[in-house]
Amino acid sequence: MAEFKPRGLVVWTLGPLRCALRVGVVERVVPAMELTPLPHAPGSVSGIVNVQGRVIAVIDMRARFGLPERDLQLGDQMLLAHTARRWIGFFVDAVQGVVDEPDQAMVPASDIGAPMSSIAGVVKLADGLILIQDLDRLLSGDEELDLDAALAEHES
Repeated sequence: MAEFKPRGLVVWTLGPLRCALRVGVVERVVPAMELTPLPHAPGSVSGIVNVQGRVIAVIDMRARFGLPERDLQLGDQMLLAHTARRWIGFFVDAVQGVVDEPDQAMVPASDIGAPMSSIAGVVKLADGLILIQDLDRLLSGDEELDLDAALAEHES
């Protein structure tokens, strides 16, 4: 039996950017919530949240994209998704919904020629470009190890 690979993309905005994740890695979208600081976590981790008994690291996507910091707004949301190793969350300005990804619209990151570690590619749609995220490459190996250690310390 062939593995099911959803072609849909969950699209969200972050400042001037439109980004997306494949539907299959997104658990849900929840209202933004207050974070608990996580001492000794990598700088890319804003803190942690408890979602139904599961402690989830929240990644600072604004910093990842070099966007200016800003206070959370009333309508901000948190997207909860999973990598191959863990569940993560990150704040987004707004979720725009799910779009189908036409095969011919995807441009792989390798074809763009820019060093974009967590970008899997770009989708060209009639109303603009969408940056497709690869969450498995979001944290470096060292950041993953530091996060594991910080979470273990938090749990003990």
